[in-house]
Amino acid sequence: MVIGEGRALLQRHLAQAQKDVALGTRHVERQLEILAELGRDGHPTAQAEELLRTFEECLRLHIQGRDRLEKELAEE
Repeated sequence: MVIGEGRALLQRHLAQAQKDVALGTRHVERQLEILAELGRDGHPTAQAEELLRTFEECLRLHIQGRDRLEKELAEE
């Protein structure tokens, strides 16, 4: 692979990772809203809390991936 092609591929992966982080952030924010609504209305929240933890973990992994790609691009 030509070096320029490798950089272009990293940039495409970074663009996707940035989209994944943005979407993951929206999922976490929306789940927090749902959790607050459920609690306010007196509904059980255990499943919503578990889903929030799952969204938060996915977001953490997306952020790690994005940060790794940013570092790789900075080192080229």
